Amino acid sequence: MTTKQRAYLKSLAMTMEPIFQVGKSSMTPGLTQAISEALEARELIKISVLKNCADDPRELAEIIAERTRSEIVQVIGKKIVLYREGKDEKKRIILPKAGAER
Repeated sequence: MTTKQRAYLKSLAMTMEPIFQVGKSSMTPGLTQAISEALEARELIKISVLKNCADDPRELAEIIAERTRSEIVQVIGKKIVLYREGKDEKKRIILPKAGAER
């Protein structure tokens, strides 16, 4: 993912509300599955890490991204933004071209 593409996704995520919360039980298989399904449907999601979660948000983002085969767009404080490109017929977000950077 290029810097321009990441910046575009960050701008889209600014207006989004978190659709998942990670609490003291941290990552469960059910939560991983739900996040994967949400990425399938939306492509770009925001996750909130609650204060009672002992895990570091950056490490948590890496674990979630690996398990859901998604990319970390950004981690700010206790908010995680993830992106997974949709299948051709389900693609909702059109990223700027990779070669357009200067």
